Formats: sequence, C-alpha cells, structure tokens
Amino acid sequence: MGNPTQTDAWKRLSGMSSSDLIGGSLSNQADPLVKPKDDDIFVFLDLSKSFISNEIWTELLNLAHEQNVEQWRDKMVAGEPINHTENRAVGHIWLRGGERDDVQNVLNQMKSFVEKTHDSQKFTDVVHIGIGGSDLGPRLICDALKHLPQKMNVHFVANVDAADITETLKPLNPAKTLFVIASKTFTTIETMMNASYAKTWLGDLPIADHMIALSMNADAVAEFGIDTDNMFPFWDWVGGRFSMWSSIGMPIALAYGFDAFQEFLNGAKAMDDHFMSTDLDQNLPILLALFGIWNRNFMKRSALAVLPYAQNLSLLSNFLQQLDMESNGKSVDRDGEFITDYETGPVVFGQAGTNGQHAFHQWLHQGTNIVPCEFITIENSPYDDQHHDILNKNAKAQAQAFADGFESLNDKHRHYNGNRPSVTLGLKDISPSTIGQLIALYEHKIFIQGVIWNINSFDQFGVQLGKTLANTL
Repeated sequence: MGNPTQTDAWKRLSGMSSSDLIGGSLSNQADPLVKPKDDDIFVFLDLSKSFISNEIWTELLNLAHEQNVEQWRDKMVAGEPINHTENRAVGHIWLRGGERDDVQNVLNQMKSFVEKTHDSQKFTDVVHIGIGGSDLGPRLICDALKHLPQKMNVHFVANVDAADITETLKPLNPAKTLFVIASKTFTTIETMMNASYAKTWLGDLPIADHMIALSMNADAVAEFGIDTDNMFPFWDWVGGRFSMWSSIGMPIALAYGFDAFQEFLNGAKAMDDHFMSTDLDQNLPILLALFGIWNRNFMKRSALAVLPYAQNLSLLSNFLQQLDMESNGKSVDRDGEFITDYETGPVVFGQAGTNGQHAFHQWLHQGTNIVPCEFITIENSPYDDQHHDILNKNAKAQAQAFADGFESLNDKHRHYNGNRPSVTLGLKDISPSTIGQLIALYEHKIFIQGVIWNINSFDQFGVQLGKTLANTL
C-alpha cells in the first residue's frame, strides 16, 4: 500500500474511458447483477448502469490487489493498530461477532437493563442525548424500524441550540421520561449542556433513577449524578461514527427490544463474513468501493448522491455523509505527506425518493456536473403495495433516465444528455437484519476506499480545530 498513482493498474486505468458506453445495457459492460451466494445476505447490487466495462472492472480489481486490500482487511480483523495516527485498533466489527468477553458482558448488561425497564413500565419515553456518531447512527436505525411495534417512544437531541431540547421535551412528562446520555469522555460540550438542561428539567426527581450513561469515564458520570451501575461502556477502538453497534445502540434496544438489537448485530455480522470470505469480483463492499474509485479518480467526479427509495431510510444520506466524509475527507496520506496528485473522498448528499426528484434531480439530470448515484430500493415493503409499486417504478425510471437520456432535436431545454452512471442496491426488506447488512456494507466500502487512497479512514482531526476555537471564545 502506497501512493495509488504509482501502481500499474492506476496507470492503465488512466488511459481508459467509459465514453463508449452509451446507455445502460451494452454487452461490454459488467455483469449487471451481483447476488451473493450467501443465503443470509439480503442485499444485491445492480451494476447494469455503472458505465464500467468488464475491462475497466478487471483493472479496478487489479488496483485493489496492488493496494493490498485483502491484507489490510485482515489487519483490521486481527486488531493491528491500523488507526496509526492514534495508535489504535479498529474494532467495530468485534461488536457484532459475539467472540469477545468484554463485548458480550456489555451486551448482557444492556439486555438486563432493557428487559427490566420494559417490565417495570415506569417510562413511556426515552430521550437520547448525544451528537455526531453518538446520535446519527441510532437515530437512523430507530427511524428505519418505525414500522415495528415500539415498546417505548424514542426521541433524539443533538444540537446545542436550546430549541432542540426545549421542543423535544415540551410534550413529555418528566416522571415518565428516561434520559440516555451518550458521550465517550462525558465531556462533549453539546451533549453535556443538553444533559445539564435535562437534569434541571427533571426538577426534584432523582437523577440516578431517570438517567443512564453510555461512556468510558466513570468518574465524570458519577460526578454528574448518574449511578455508575447504569453506565454502559464502550472502547477507544470504537470510533464514534462506527459506534451504533456498541452500547450507543441502547435507544434501538429500548425502542424495539433487545432481540431486535441483536438481530441488527447479526445482520452486520453476516455482511462482515461476506466481506471477509468472498472473492473480490463478487464482494459487495469491494465492488461498491471500486465504483466510487472509478468515478472519483478517473472520471473526476467530486460528488456522490445516495438516493434511498424508502421513507424509512430518509436519514441514511445524513448518516452516510458523516460516515464517508469524516472518514475519507483527508489530504494527508499514511506516510504523512500531503496528497497532491489524486483526489480522496467525495461530497456525499441525498434525500429519500421521490422527494429528491422534486428538489435536486433537475441538477442531476441536466446540470453541468455529472454525479454518480447510488439508488437503494426495497423488494418487500411493510406498507401499502400500490404505493410501493409506484415508488420502485420511480427509482427504476430515474436510473434509466440518467443512463439513456432523451434527445430533443427541436428544443435544447428539453434535452437530457444521459450517460450518467448509477448503481442500485436492492434490499429484501426493512428489517433489523437487512438494515444491519446495509450499514456494514457501507462501512467496509469506505474502509476499502481509504486503503486504495493510502489514507487513515479512522481519525477525524478536522473536527477538532473549530471545537477548540469555540472553547477559547
């Protein structure tokens, strides 16, 4: 692993073009559908509109080999400190494997607390207070599973703007509300300000009965007034944006039950196994990563649109924006040198279809920038079949329009150039297991892109400067 531009595959790819692939169905494109042979993987990948020929795919796979993606994958699993700038292992995959005693102990602690809380029926509402990775992940999953029966009403507060917590708490009864305070260090300014506000809002009610902590800092938790028996730890090898699999996932378990949370972990574990054991040319995270590498580095496209055609996944693009841009928004390589001869992570944005069609799809179809798109569709919806049929037809139509365009001979305003690449991730359903697989797939995709770009995807020093200046001010 080193500067990717020095590899033989990169040099060959630099001389290749997809300009001869017009439309989405030419015979020299990649095999259109990748459906894993694993019976427990409920995600497939449609590459038919990727505008990447088999010859280009071959060289992209060669690039992955030359950048040693398999070896780096093994290093992560083995616990080597691949987060070299902080000298830390990267162990979020350990959280869903059931193989480590420390992880299993916390899961057992979570299960006991969740079941006791549900049995007591003391609380009707849970308010999760965190920010960034301690907020976006569990918020996304709770929203994605909202079609399932809820055991408690779940709410999220993140912004330091008082409007967030004030408006969230307005309709709630303090006596019936449980607060979950999520901060690894228990010093995060936004989280601790909101936690202090919540403490005041509880009035004379005992803090120890109405607040729990997801943290590593027992002294700070105790000083705040929370019983450390109700502190659920996680570890420094869990980055914030990868932490929903840890105790940070507590609101998922409180909302839908611990069994649902365990199913979510099991789904991610199935994708981990697929990622670890499947050949690169059939490996979903690898193929999605290489689609991004081709567009970012060889087609010079600086953005990526993530378009979930599922209202339950309306927060997915927000979550992936952090997961991707905080991981791979880097300009210094693993050797400590500024990157000057290639680009790293793209701008990530999106919105649930069909809402996005009435917002920014005009720009995607006819703008001067070509933006690769990742569509996400659901095969079996828990909602009305007629609505779902129209939704999926819209997704299919958008992908076809991006690929084929429309030639208007008499009016250029109505002309669509087409030749705009996309892939589609198809999900069997919206279940804890399938959503777990989807999120794990994106985690591994982003890691592989970081390996190819020779950067560390697991630190986030760019987050710190503004926070430090804000503290000073």
